[in-house]
Amino acid sequence: MTQRPTPDAGGYTTLSTRTAYENPWTRVREDIILRPNGREGLYGVVERGDFVVILPLWEGPEGPRVTLIRQYRYPIQKRMWELPMGMWENRPDATPEEVARGELREETGIMAAQMRDAGLMYQGAGYTTQKGRAFLATGLTQGSHQREETEEDITCHTVTLPEMEAMILDGRITCMVTIAAFGLIRARGWI
Repeated sequence: MTQRPTPDAGGYTTLSTRTAYENPWTRVREDIILRPNGREGLYGVVERGDFVVILPLWEGPEGPRVTLIRQYRYPIQKRMWELPMGMWENRPDATPEEVARGELREETGIMAAQMRDAGLMYQGAGYTTQKGRAFLATGLTQGSHQREETEEDITCHTVTLPEMEAMILDGRITCMVTIAAFGLIRARGWI
C-alpha cells in the first residue's frame, strides 16, 4: 500500500512534481498539490538562486549619497533605476557578503571597506523560492567596473540620499528589491 506524503507546515501535500523548464539561472517546477481543504490543485514554482542587493553609501561634506544603476530590463522593456544586485550561479559556495562585494565591484567598480548585512527578503514568495540579503556598503573607493556581457548597458549615477527617497516616492524607482533594501536599511537606522 502506497502512503501519501506528509503535509507541510501549511497543510499542503505535494502529490507529484515535474520540471516544466530549466536553464542555468532558472527552473520552473509544476507541482500537483492537495490543499488543506482536501482539494487538489496545481502550483507553478520558479526556483532561482539566492541574490544580494547593495546600497553603496558615500559620506562627505555634501551629505550622504547613494550610487544607483540604470539598466534595461527585457521582460518589462524598460530601463530601471536600481541598487546594484545580483547572484553568482557559478559559485554556490560563496558567502552572501562575498557575492555582495563582487556584484558591487562588477557592476559599479566600487569597493567597500565595510559591508553590513541588513537582513533577509523573499522576492515573491507566492511564485518563487528566491530569497536575498540586503547590504549597506560604506568606506567606499571607486575603481573600474567588471561588467559581464549582459550588463554592458548599465550606467551608474550617484544621488543624494534625499533624492533617492524622492525617486521612490514619485515612482522613478519602482524596483521592489531596491525599495525593500532601502526600507530594511532605513528601519535599522543606518541611513
